[in-house]
Amino acid sequence: MTNKKLKNKNRPNHKLSVKGECCVLPALFLDNQLCFSLYAASLAMTKVYRPLLVDTGITYPQYIVLLALWQTDGLTVSMLGLKVALDSGTLTPLLKRMEKACLIDRMRNPSDEREVIISLTSRGREMYEAASAIGTEVRGATALSPDAARKLTRALSKLRVALSTHALAKDTDK
Repeated sequence: MTNKKLKNKNRPNHKLSVKGECCVLPALFLDNQLCFSLYAASLAMTKVYRPLLVDTGITYPQYIVLLALWQTDGLTVSMLGLKVALDSGTLTPLLKRMEKACLIDRMRNPSDEREVIISLTSRGREMYEAASAIGTEVRGATALSPDAARKLTRALSKLRVALSTHALAKDTDK
């Protein structure tokens, strides 16, 4: 079979390449997908962190929570969830495990019993120095200059906000 043009009333003409039984638009090649690049980079980043965190006894999601609390201790669960981009259904069991490991304390807000405040314990604060070394190691593994790392972080933050805003708009359209 030779290359054919795919016609679609919502899209301009595209060349269709045919390989065996499979037809693939170049726009749909895996290597052309932003979502796949983000997914694969996230997996690779987690693989770099995993052996570095093993000695601390914490998981990557727990490390992310600690990073947020080292920056601002005493957050409510809802504020912490926003900072670490986790919903309460994922965050609550994670926090329970962290409390059991004596990394954090969970206490009801005396002025609003509906809120739970998350605070670092002395053990959670002590892990800060070890985390500094982990961050240095990971920055080296990225092979990015400090400036390139800052630019990439800003671009990814901007992308996350745009995607979250889009998803929220779609949810409210329903």
